[in-house]
Parts: sequence; structure tokens; C-alpha cells
Amino acid sequence: MDHAKRQRLGLNGLLPAGVETLEIQKARALRVLRSKHNLLEKYILMAQLRTTNVRLFYKIVIDELEELAPVIYTPTVGTACLEYSTIYPFLAAPGVSDGLYLTKAELPELCQTIRNYRPTDTEGFEPEIAVISDGSRILGLGDLGTNGIGIPIGKLQLYVAGAGIDPRRTLPIILDLGTNNEKLLNDEFYIGLRQKRPNDEEFYQTVDTVLTALHTVYPNLLIQFEDWSSEHAFGLLDKYQNQMLCFNDDIQGTGAVILSGVINAIRKVEKENQVSPRDHRIVFYGAGSAAIGVARQIQSYFQIEHNMTEEEAKRVFWIVDSKGLVTTTRGDKLAQHKVYYARDDNEGQQYKELIDIVNYVKPTALIGLSSTTGAFNAQVLERLASLNEQPIVFPLSNPATQAECTFEQAMEATNNKVIFASGTAFPAYTIKSTGEIKYPGQGNNMYIFPGLGLGAVLAKPKHISDRMIYEASKALADSLTEEEISKGWLYPSLKRIRSVSAIVAAAVCQETLNENLATSQAMMQCKSHEDILDYVKAHMWSPSYGSNNQQAGKL
Repeated sequence: MDHAKRQRLGLNGLLPAGVETLEIQKARALRVLRSKHNLLEKYILMAQLRTTNVRLFYKIVIDELEELAPVIYTPTVGTACLEYSTIYPFLAAPGVSDGLYLTKAELPELCQTIRNYRPTDTEGFEPEIAVISDGSRILGLGDLGTNGIGIPIGKLQLYVAGAGIDPRRTLPIILDLGTNNEKLLNDEFYIGLRQKRPNDEEFYQTVDTVLTALHTVYPNLLIQFEDWSSEHAFGLLDKYQNQMLCFNDDIQGTGAVILSGVINAIRKVEKENQVSPRDHRIVFYGAGSAAIGVARQIQSYFQIEHNMTEEEAKRVFWIVDSKGLVTTTRGDKLAQHKVYYARDDNEGQQYKELIDIVNYVKPTALIGLSSTTGAFNAQVLERLASLNEQPIVFPLSNPATQAECTFEQAMEATNNKVIFASGTAFPAYTIKSTGEIKYPGQGNNMYIFPGLGLGAVLAKPKHISDRMIYEASKALADSLTEEEISKGWLYPSLKRIRSVSAIVAAAVCQETLNENLATSQAMMQCKSHEDILDYVKAHMWSPSYGSNNQQAGKL
């Protein structure tokens, strides 16, 4: 801020004499940040910066995303949520809320509560995207109640950094319906309601009232459901997917980003090992909302791109839960979301241990969404490698401490043959015999949801269709450069995340036009896909000083 502006605002004498550029401020902040050796300390420092200097926060995150993404989101956000009630007083500037905390209330009261949320310098700006959770299934950590607010906050930071959503148009929400976590209920520092969660009837009534209130206050709001228990996640998506502009990132976002990696993995083994896409057999270790969502997305790929019938595509998958292979004859009552993929061709045989399931199915790919540390052990990985020239292994559970295996373990057990992508970041691996450095893929939802959300905000479709999700995934798969493909990568470099998000958003916008669901008159004037891509890029916010336009902002 120059001296003339300080004088106009009556700030002379309240700031040091030096006038600094954004680059100098960034360099100072990074020096302090990098002096912290504890990831949680870094998380707290970045949270404080976000509520005191939004532009500087996003300048750092955008420019140094590979370094900062693990700090502001996974894996550190898992630790932050576990400790949220303890660190809460240190996360925001005085008088600034870090998110919107809602509880059960009548519609008029909820509407007023929603209007109360006004982060710094948001006058004249209404939220475009809300990420909402009830904290009932945070990552692989379980029911964390109100402590789960860290997830909506983190997701929306990635919307801004990854896709240029204006931070003044974001709304992080935790719906506090209590918690069944006894440890939290007995924690003297717990910041949420000290009561057990309600039954399903009360739950759905409350969520319906909350969503009605949100759309009463902000009629055009995009709702992203995040980290709800599996049963409720599917129930909410089934109920609202075609009624309002919404999606579930755990089901659809995870499914889309993993599908993208699977597409590129299938392309790789088809090209290098002549394995037909129709010959794949995929075992899912884990049967929650994310796992079933991923399976549904991959199934759509086999049906659309390889002309398989629904039944043929469904038969590609074997689902495994804590009791073993999911079959129709296992003798227990299956949760509704597991029924579709339950096998009926097992001839009465039941398999509990993963190694027995691998021997029975002889899979080409093993996908983990179980939060079971080390489930893909050396025996399982070695057997998979004996069955395939290039075994596909995706241990997707978050955080890293709950991943089914590490990249190093997968490389060593498969004699460096594995095609690998994880849900959390793992370090590169150096092949001992050659010194060659291999980099693991990461099926990070950040590749999908920011672009999907941006496309939906710009096109304003009546709802988000399954085909829009699919096209977002395919656009991500196709976004790799020739150099990235030559290196064997399954996902693009995070350094290109904003350009990748623009490609994904443009694909979503194009599909809204194809389905006649778009309502944005400005976007509908685009004459070609190139026009749509230009339109998307022109509406991506970036942090800067001295600019008053909507995209650069004046935060």
C-alpha cells in the first residue's frame, strides 16, 4: 500500500515506513514457514495468514502448490481435524470466522445464521460454492464431529488455488448434529455439540431444512457434499442429485479422478503388453462410499468407451469389505450400496483373506479404499506381479498412515513393474540396480473437483449429471503432455493444475451445452470449444495488488 493510499485511509503512522511488493511479502512468509519443522505448526501458520492477508496466502499457495498442498490439505488436514478443538483459538484473526457452523434450527433462524457469515472484504460478493460436511466420516479417521470443519475449509482453498474460484465466493460449512465419538464427547476442549447423532428420520429432515435455507439465501449456490458417512452420502446424493446443483466429492469426485488414472493405466498396459481393456479384473479392497463411487465411474468407462453392456462391465469388479469378498450368499445383510456389486458366481465359496481373493480372482488391478494400513503386503503384491507384466496398484486411503501400501513397498514387491497411484503423496523411489528415479502417481481429487466446480459455476446447469462427471474425468486423462506420457505418468504435474482445471471446466461446460442443461447466457454465446476454454480462463481469479477487476479482486 503506497503512502498516498495510506494517507487517504488514515493509516499513516499505523504501519512501518517500508512499502513492499507482494513478492517480498511472499519471500518473508516462506522463510518463516520453512523454519517450522512440524506440519501442524505450518498448518496453523498458514491458517493465520489466510485470515489476515488472503492475497498473500493464495499467492504462496498458487506459486508453491506442490509444497503447500500437503500442508493445507492431505495429509496434514487429517492431523489438524484430530486436533481442531485444541488449536481452534489459533487459526483465525480476532473477529474473523474460519467457517459457518450450523446446528438444527427452524428455517428463518437458519437463514439469518447463514447471512451472519461474512468473511473479511466480501461486501457485494455472494458465495458460489459451499462445501458442507457433518464430520461423520473424516478421511479415514471416522467421526470427528465439528472438528471436521477443517475439510470444507481445505477443499475451498484448493478451489481457489487450483481453479481460480474467487475466495470471497466460497462458503465452508460444518453441520453440527453431534457426534458418536465418545473421546470427543468427553474432551474438555471439544468445540461441538455434546450429544449423540440423531436417527435417520431426524437427520434427513434437518439436512433438507439446511439445504432449503442455503438456497433461500443463495439461490444459485453449488453444494459439494464432503465426508459424510457412507449410507448418508449415497442417500443424500440419490435424493438431491437431480433436484439441485450439487455433487458428492467422495463418491463422484474420487470416482472421476481415479477413473482418469485407470484410463491412463489401461492405455499403458494395452500399448506395452497388449492387454485388452475387456480382459481386466479389478479387486476393490474397501466397500465404502468412495470405493463404490470409484467402481461406478470406472464401469461407465468400460460401457461408454469399450461398448460393454452394463452386466459385462459390472462383472469386471470384485468388492471386498471387512468380512471378505462381497457375495450374495455370504449370509449377512449387505448395506444397500454394496448390493449392486455383490457376486453371485462364487459357487458357494467364500473368501475372507485378500491373498485368497487374489488367487481366486487373478486380478489385473488392485484398488484400496479400506483405511487398512499395510493391507497390500508383500505376499499380495508379489502374487499380483506374478499374474501380470505390469500390475496396477492404487492404494488410495488417506492419510498416508492408513494407506494400503507405500510406493516403495509396491516397487520392491513387484520388481519395479507396478503401475502405481496413491491417494496421498509418497516420495520418489530410486531403483537400486540402475539408479533410475521413479515418481508415484497421486489420485488427488484436486485434479477434478476444482475444475468441475468452476465449470458448474460458469455454466450454471440445472444439475450435475453423471455424464458431466465422466467428461471431467476423460478430460483429465487426456490432459497429459507428451513428456508426461513418456515418463509413464498417470496424472499431470501439479505445477499445471490451473491449466488442467481450465481444461476440466471447459469439458464440463461443453457437456452442459450438449445436454441442454446450461442456463448461463454468457457462456451459451460461446461458438466453439476453444471459445469455452477462453471463457473459462477469463473467469479465473488470481491474487494481485492494485487491481479492481473481479478476477484479480481487491482483497
